[in-house]
Amino acid sequence: MNNAQQTARVGLFFLLGIALVWVTFETLSGGKILKNEGYTLIAGFESVRELKEGDQVRMAGVKIGEVRATRLAGRRAEAVLSIDKGVRIKSDATASIVMEGLIGTNYIAIDLGSANTPDLAPGAEIHTASTPDLNAVMKQLGQVGQKLEDALGSLGNALTGDGKNPGLVQHLDSLVADNRDKIGSTLTNLQQITDKMNRAEGTLGRLVNDAKLHDELVASVQQIKAAAAEARAFVASAEGVVDQVKQGKGAVGALVYDQKTADDLKAAVANLRSVSDKISRGEGTLGKLLSDDSLLRDAQAVMKKADRALDSLDDTGPITAVGAVGKGLF
Repeated sequence: MNNAQQTARVGLFFLLGIALVWVTFETLSGGKILKNEGYTLIAGFESVRELKEGDQVRMAGVKIGEVRATRLAGRRAEAVLSIDKGVRIKSDATASIVMEGLIGTNYIAIDLGSANTPDLAPGAEIHTASTPDLNAVMKQLGQVGQKLEDALGSLGNALTGDGKNPGLVQHLDSLVADNRDKIGSTLTNLQQITDKMNRAEGTLGRLVNDAKLHDELVASVQQIKAAAAEARAFVASAEGVVDQVKQGKGAVGALVYDQKTADDLKAAVANLRSVSDKISRGEGTLGKLLSDDSLLRDAQAVMKKADRALDSLDDTGPITAVGAVGKGLF
């Protein structure tokens, strides 16, 4: 092999080694040698979870930067974000930590924000929002599973017992065993009752099997409904009457609510009482007639004279009769 071939081979291996070193360096450094680092933003979280340096920063699913560093700042954790120089982020945009699949890495997701808001200045702090943590969710699921297991265990103990105290199944078994004869008698009685119903015996059996009785029962129910309707109509009428009375309409309404009518009625009652008092005291013609016996005796004497005068009319003419009556009376 001549010197030219050896030289070419050595040069080729040298170039390949340089290329391999370059690729390795670019991979480990995240390709920062040929890229502009852009500007930084600060994102504060309660926990950055498994976020690490070099994880991506995405907006609308497009990579716009990466996580430069994570650090503690008082009682919170901060992620220093390196944003590409040509990307501008709105001041109302929100950053959150998102997991890429169940076994993937985390990344920072930033929404677009509003179009009419100003851009964030380099070094500014971006708004953040908490998202569910898979580890916390799995922990909660484990707690729920443990509670469910405990509940099922308690239910199993309640049904089958715990070795010391019998469970519900044992109680039911004992109850059935102790009342087997009563249960059998009850079932027999139920069978007899259903047989009687099938034979149309008894009121319930006739009601089930006798169409005529059923129709009569339906007619009775209809009559009851009609009576109830009439009762409702009567109540409505009574309510109308009461409303009229409340409005002072009609005799009763005027008597209850019209003061003049009430005063007139009181005056009439007072007059009637005054007349009755005078009659009881023998004042006036009617009072004297009721209390003075002489008027009664005079009236009886006049009636007797008239009776004698009428007896003398049998054999006399009209003129004679008139004279006889006048003579008899006077």
